[in-house]
Amino acid sequence: MEKETGNILKQAHTEFNNENFKQAEELYSHFMAYFKKQSRECDATDLAVALNNRGQIKYLRVDFKEAMEDYTLAIEANNEFEVPYYNRGLIRYRLGFFEDAERDFKKVLELNPNFEDAKQSLHQTIIDHQDKMNRGY
Repeated sequence: MEKETGNILKQAHTEFNNENFKQAEELYSHFMAYFKKQSRECDATDLAVALNNRGQIKYLRVDFKEAMEDYTLAIEANNEFEVPYYNRGLIRYRLGFFEDAERDFKKVLELNPNFEDAKQSLHQTIIDHQDKMNRGY
């Protein structure tokens, strides 16, 4: 069964990379459901990547709440994986939760100081947060 779940995950990544997002989301969900149903552990990195990618699909659908849930679960699965922090930070920024976004972007840079998009996002978040405070809201 391990080989089968590995194949499911590989196929999910292929569908994701080919922008077949509906199929990819179903495959990622199937991959995760297997481990939950069997009460088995899966590789933390695989689970985090699957959750992050499923979150990205939800983000593209502008389903921010569900995307943030997947990003948070990805972080819980592997708190050394910087990408879901970054993705969650982008949503928090877009929703105006600047302090939360700032924390996420700082965590990204703690894990990967060379993550240029996170540097730029943190910089813009600080500027926009200050601007919001200067306007009194």
